[in-house]
Amino acid sequence: MDLAALKTQLKNFVQSMFEEGVLDNQFSQIQALQDSTNPNFVEEVITLFCNDAERIINEINRNLGYQNVDFSNLDSYVHQLKGSSSSIGANRLKLACANLHQASDERNKEGCLQALQLITCEYCLLRRKFQALLHLERSIVELETNQK
Repeated sequence: MDLAALKTQLKNFVQSMFEEGVLDNQFSQIQALQDSTNPNFVEEVITLFCNDAERIINEINRNLGYQNVDFSNLDSYVHQLKGSSSSIGANRLKLACANLHQASDERNKEGCLQALQLITCEYCLLRRKFQALLHLERSIVELETNQK
């Protein structure tokens, strides 16, 4: 596939993520920071986000596994995940975090478990889409490098 076609495919793929509500305009801001001096910027940001999100989701899961949930501790993890999601533009994950925050405020363990299930599903969807996006990004960088 040629460079122009790959760039069009990437643009259309990201647009579909916006249309599905998976991403919001914050992600466009991140993309705008990538240039020829830092061609891997988006990949680095996504990788850091995914590593952080997985760690936080595991901590939330661990906290909800206790008989007596420490809701203030749980809420600090939810706040971290919501902030990270907002920073990268992960709109649906951010909204799912709001559900968990509300259930945590209500001290509703069952509601927290349901919200965590939604967070996990949204994160898995986002991660798969990010992996596809990064595959396209890498292909573009490789073609650009080979054309120099």
